[in-house]
Amino acid sequence: MEMKSSKTAAQAVMRQLIITWTDFESRLLKVPIIERIMRDQLQLEDYRQILLNHRQQVIEGSRWIARASSSIDNRYPELRSTFIRHANTEHRDYQMLDANYLSVGGDVETLANSEKNIGSEALSAWMFHQASQPNPFDLLGAMFIIEGLGKQFARTFAQKIQKQLRLSDDQVSFYLYHADHDEEHIGELEDALQSGILSDDGLAGRIAKTARVTARLYLLQLEELGNY
Repeated sequence: MEMKSSKTAAQAVMRQLIITWTDFESRLLKVPIIERIMRDQLQLEDYRQILLNHRQQVIEGSRWIARASSSIDNRYPELRSTFIRHANTEHRDYQMLDANYLSVGGDVETLANSEKNIGSEALSAWMFHQASQPNPFDLLGAMFIIEGLGKQFARTFAQKIQKQLRLSDDQVSFYLYHADHDEEHIGELEDALQSGILSDDGLAGRIAKTARVTARLYLLQLEELGNY
């Protein structure tokens, strides 16, 4: 009975997350830089700007996941291990972005001195704040949005960029890699939702809200490319 209840609760949360994702995707396609990609109007400098700005979010990503793992108490050792593994898997992903950036004419000094744009500042502050709370399982909502981009969008994104700019797989390797691997992380998220944590009153609502806030702030960092 408890297993059935956990599965039912998880399915209800996933339905809310899918609704949030659908709204996020529709807004994503209206962001100017994404519109240019989808309309085959991307320039090489646009791609360099995307890589440079995305790099900061990727660097911070493994750090807030690690912070979240340290905020999980001893009642949830398996989930803490899942967060730690996730952080370990992604903590050097920014190096793929670095390689992609340099391969398309990016400047080494600009890369070394790059900083978060104002949208990325807001997203990072939000993620670290949530990750510092006790047992921050609401961040599963944030992961659904961020990992969902890899699963649902990264391959299309990479292929559109390749076609327009005549790039090799090695020059869009970050996005191709995440297109292949982020589905595993979505599976881990679904397992976490079915682990019994949703018996905590209010967690389902917090997961849904965290997904909505993360989606909005993710769009903001794309809207503010180059605005430091």
